[in-house]
Amino acid sequence: MEIIRKGGRTLKQYTLERKKEEQERLEQQIRFIVEIDKVKNVFRQTYLTDGKRKENDAEHSWHLAVMAVLLKEHMEEEVDVAKVMTMVLIHDLVEIDAGDTYAYDDKGAQTKREREVKAADRIFGLLPEDQGSYFRMLWDEFEAYETADAKFAHLLDNFQPFLLNDVSEGKSWIEHGVHRSQVCRRNEHIPETSEIVWEKMLEVMEKHIEKGTLIRD
Repeated sequence: MEIIRKGGRTLKQYTLERKKEEQERLEQQIRFIVEIDKVKNVFRQTYLTDGKRKENDAEHSWHLAVMAVLLKEHMEEEVDVAKVMTMVLIHDLVEIDAGDTYAYDDKGAQTKREREVKAADRIFGLLPEDQGSYFRMLWDEFEAYETADAKFAHLLDNFQPFLLNDVSEGKSWIEHGVHRSQVCRRNEHIPETSEIVWEKMLEVMEKHIEKGTLIRD
């Protein structure tokens, strides 16, 4: 006699239902995995260190994840490195739909939030509900820029292209005619997140002002 489980289902029925749920879950995860491959074709305005081409979002996010491990010791507050790594790995996935908005593009910034929220709804909605909700929560936390983890993630997001600009002789800054005040405004919260990183940024900015690759104002 076959065992009847809770809900009136037999063990065989329960097993088949569980397998179907697992298969559907895997299919959702695969759709998401395949979809985010598109982030490799979203190119940023920041040049690689050799100055030969611009980096893409996938390269940028990988770089931030490594930096999270290395720079944790310089943060003013305690942070969850594993959480921050996940945050920076998924934070730019919305650009698959929304496109990259250059840091100093004031016009593009006006519609950025609307475009990215719509993209977040679609892209994270591809995942099983629990995983999609978790990624969306991390993305929202990053965007809110309030927690120590989000502040660290933003520091990484800003410091990485800043360093690449330095090593590539300010190539992107020159192309866009970037002023020192713009860089300072974009990074105004860095001092409260890491004083030593901010001191380094000031040193680099001064060097580029002297070289003429960053405009003094």
